[in-house]
Amino acid sequence: MIDLDAVADAVAGLVIDGGEKAISIVGAAERLDVSRATLYRLVPTKEDLVGIMFERATKHQTEVMSEVVESDVSVRDRLIHLIEMQVEAAVRMRGYMPVFFGGEGLPADVFERWHAWSRDYESTWRDCVNEAMTEGVLETADVGTTTRLLLGMCLWVSRWYRPEDGIEIEHIACVAVSLILPDGV
Repeated sequence: MIDLDAVADAVAGLVIDGGEKAISIVGAAERLDVSRATLYRLVPTKEDLVGIMFERATKHQTEVMSEVVESDVSVRDRLIHLIEMQVEAAVRMRGYMPVFFGGEGLPADVFERWHAWSRDYESTWRDCVNEAMTEGVLETADVGTTTRLLLGMCLWVSRWYRPEDGIEIEHIACVAVSLILPDGV
């Protein structure tokens, strides 16, 4: 039996190494060290490969975010943890995040699930931002715009982060927090 997490890792590796066009059953089978026929029985199409990668990425983000928002900490600390979580995710998924945002090559059902998941994800962030504004942790402004600016700031890390630069993920998150909270972390 082939582990779906291993399939997701193989697909992510293909994207990181060669871009979206590198995704294939043959390439994934080689990375998994299984025959194409074996992989085809589990995953019949390239689109299904992308779907597996998507499912794992969103499941992980949802689990981590749920832990943060359900924690018994102040809204200020929840906001800080959301930023830290999002910066870490941007770095971890930097090689294949464009596949999701571009939507190209995603099966229609996966693309629809991505949009639905994105709306729910943003809504959870929006609730935290709204509460932070209500409690005076953040300056009062348009909640939707503020939420999208915060998410955008964190997501953009995926475009410029390079491990060889020696910038620690924790440092990036700390700087992001200091931009929105006067007393930082």
